[in-house]
Amino acid sequence: MSDHSPRTSMTNTDKTQYTPLIDFNAYPVKNVLDTLLQDKSTKQNIIYATDAYVDAEPTATEAAPILAQQISGETPTVCIVPRVQKSLDEQTDRTRAKAEVFTPSWMVNQMVNNLDEEWFGRKHVFNTEQEDHSWIPTEGKITFPSTKKHGWHDYVDSRRLEITCGEAPFLVSRYDAATGAILPISQRIGLLDRKLRIVDEHTENDLMWWKWTLRAFQSVYGYEFQGDSLLIARANLLLTFVDHYRNRFGTDPDKKHLKQIANVIVWNLWQMDGLTETIPFRKPPEQKVEFDMLDMLTMLDEPNSQDVPAFVRLYDWRAKTSLSYSQLLKGAEQ
Repeated sequence: MSDHSPRTSMTNTDKTQYTPLIDFNAYPVKNVLDTLLQDKSTKQNIIYATDAYVDAEPTATEAAPILAQQISGETPTVCIVPRVQKSLDEQTDRTRAKAEVFTPSWMVNQMVNNLDEEWFGRKHVFNTEQEDHSWIPTEGKITFPSTKKHGWHDYVDSRRLEITCGEAPFLVSRYDAATGAILPISQRIGLLDRKLRIVDEHTENDLMWWKWTLRAFQSVYGYEFQGDSLLIARANLLLTFVDHYRNRFGTDPDKKHLKQIANVIVWNLWQMDGLTETIPFRKPPEQKVEFDMLDMLTMLDEPNSQDVPAFVRLYDWRAKTSLSYSQLLKGAEQ
């Protein structure tokens, strides 16, 4: 078995020869790009939340929305690429500015394996780690514990959250975030990757595959401060869906399925400042204990706080209702 977690780094020359890991002008990303740029909380586009692009595009300031025409089309003015395809200087700048560091796939695999060991009650469920940081996938159908609430449906439905998710390497592993090496489906090790393997193994017809694939996407969450990284994370989940659809059916998913998956992805991967649990650069309204008539008159002239929300709104796909981030965490604890 070959090492599917390459440890060689790309040089700047290598990067110019690489096929883009995310192509905003190609199927399927371009087909739902407007959706992938949405912020469900503000009902606007996600913002850059970084000043990394102002030299190339003066309007691409930290608080400015990311626009489709800036990053796609024949003459894009902003070039958004995964961290591994950025120059070393850019990587260093982002690490200094936002403490951005990405975890290599072998380490992601090790950490997710630990989670599965606790859930299944045994080791080596999806793969066996090797001393050289590669891994050998488990052959055959994954078996589940006989204990209650530990069947394959429960595993697919179990909620998983990647905090400060960057490009979402713990959810999906299309490529090694540290090297850029593409990983085949059989070698992928993210939380959602594993759920999708289970769906492939346990569904017998097209309708059941679609139902449980959708539920798998609805079960994983993540948030990120920087808008460019969030957009890449969303694209990675979309491309993962297409990879699995092609692997199952030998063709591309239609527009309806793309839109449904994209909508789930946009709800479940959101932009947020993890320290304040608010939308970046927005402050929660201060609560006044006492106020006089002058305060009342002033408040009448202020814009409705609902027009400029500070806190994010998420979606509970099982209860079919929106909820706050704190409510999501409380639900996960129950």
